[in-house]
Amino acid sequence: MALVNVHFLNLQANYLFADIAKKVNAFKVMHPKADVISLGIGDVTQPLCPAVIEAMHRATDELATAEGFHGYGPEQGYDFLREAIVKNDFLTRGIHLDEDEIFINDGAKSDTGNIQEVLHWDNFIGVTDPIYPVYIDSNVMIGRCGTFQDGRWTNVRYMPCTAENGFIPAIPKDCHMDVIYLCYPNNPTGTVITKKELRKWVNFALKNDSLIFYDAAYQAYIQDADIPHSIYEVRGARKCAVEFRSYSKTAGFTGVRCGYTVVPKEVSVADFEGNRIPLHQLWLRRQSTKFNGASYISQRAAEAIYTPEGKKQVQQTIDYYMQNAARMLSMLRTLGFECYGGENAPYIWMRTPDGTGSWQFFEQLLYGANVVCTPGVGFGPSGEGYVRFTAFGSHEKTEEALNRITEWINK
Repeated sequence: MALVNVHFLNLQANYLFADIAKKVNAFKVMHPKADVISLGIGDVTQPLCPAVIEAMHRATDELATAEGFHGYGPEQGYDFLREAIVKNDFLTRGIHLDEDEIFINDGAKSDTGNIQEVLHWDNFIGVTDPIYPVYIDSNVMIGRCGTFQDGRWTNVRYMPCTAENGFIPAIPKDCHMDVIYLCYPNNPTGTVITKKELRKWVNFALKNDSLIFYDAAYQAYIQDADIPHSIYEVRGARKCAVEFRSYSKTAGFTGVRCGYTVVPKEVSVADFEGNRIPLHQLWLRRQSTKFNGASYISQRAAEAIYTPEGKKQVQQTIDYYMQNAARMLSMLRTLGFECYGGENAPYIWMRTPDGTGSWQFFEQLLYGANVVCTPGVGFGPSGEGYVRFTAFGSHEKTEEALNRITEWINK
């Protein structure tokens, strides 16, 4: 008899966005003529830029010839892409990395969810709250989070990020955390962290022998020159931090699937005898066993965003979405809503009016304006009383959604 991994049974019934889709589909069945606009799920809408499309066509043509055909690629990724990453994403910021510290993947979600499996099951994790659900759910799957009680996992340290503390997580003084998850610019709040605050986390990790998993998927949206794009801008981070990057929102690769993870050779973890083992060694072994590499076509596409034309075109798309964010932030505040984010990230984090619950406001907005948002409580207990809006729609759909919300509020 095959036995189930009982930790999967501890997961909440559905992934957050599956719950949203279910509720929206039920609404559409009841109201088949309604034109629903989604400002909830963070999928992009603008087409891939010309430089990327041209690169994909060239790669496809290569694969159609015996001379240019590529089969299995290197598990860590092709040299041409890793070289472009080191040169453009890090050397320009004074960060020196070896190419073999870069691991190309099929999207940041895969690696942020998988990397925890090289760690012992009883490591204690700490998360900023609210948080991207994959971080916790992937740890639940391995039995690391305890039991779910009153909206929280018992073996997880939640560090609230709310308007009351300026969305700056306080470093706990009363507990040790083996693994710390940080995401900046933050999903879902759209807020950022200063280099000074980030340095505190690096110092904490170095002092307490903790490991930081740093999700920088939205770094390309940072507008403020003083905000760090990488945790490696902080001295000492190479000894304690793994960084995740994504092309999904940067270059519209949600359907193409490509990103990368940085695992510096200085980062190490311990066995039960206290011996230090390079995490790079473990992750390379894991990827070589379980991952056959991102496709040649997607990696050539990613390489193209680092060309002069690609950089310009990708920035134009980012600017397009940030125009949406600015418009949403301005209009929602004009309507009297308390909003955050939207200035260095494509997300607006809005407090619901009069203490309305997140899911209740979600349904009110759906039924009242036919607009979809994301309930904040789905990102963690401190997300209750907030909702998230994304700026990834078209200008036209975003404007229409704002007009509907305005009409709904003014009824």
